[in-house]
Amino acid sequence: METSERQRLIDQYERGPADLEAALQEVPTEALQWRPEPGEWSVHEIIVHCADSETSGYTRIRMLAVEPEPLLVGYDQDEWATAFAYHARSIDDSLAVVKAVRHHTATLIRTFPDAWWDHRGRHTESGVYTSEDWLRTYGVHLSDHADQIRRNVAAWNAQH
Repeated sequence: METSERQRLIDQYERGPADLEAALQEVPTEALQWRPEPGEWSVHEIIVHCADSETSGYTRIRMLAVEPEPLLVGYDQDEWATAFAYHARSIDDSLAVVKAVRHHTATLIRTFPDAWWDHRGRHTESGVYTSEDWLRTYGVHLSDHADQIRRNVAAWNAQH
């Protein structure tokens, strides 16, 4: 990965919480737990998922940076949403987790030596996984979910 691409993704990673909050501000209160289709996530579930995902990503990048060939364990995000009753979890608490974890990790990864970006481990679902793979995944993760929230709002507006 070129240094400029890495910096662009780190910048996007750092802006992620603001993107997510901006999308959330567009959601009518009555649409927070509405699902556009059976089996799809509500805005509420998206936000809680982001907190769980961020805490996983927080650990993964640290493991990749310093542990030799770490094993990164995947998880069933849909099962987590059900098992942990995401609609019963606090959106405010989840956003606080997202913001704190992102800030803490963004300041760390900005200081990574170039060599750390080539470090690799093995992901149980996708095989060989590098620090750059992590950045490609998490750099856009919250922005992608902000777009998902906007699609939910558009679908809500179309039906109501």
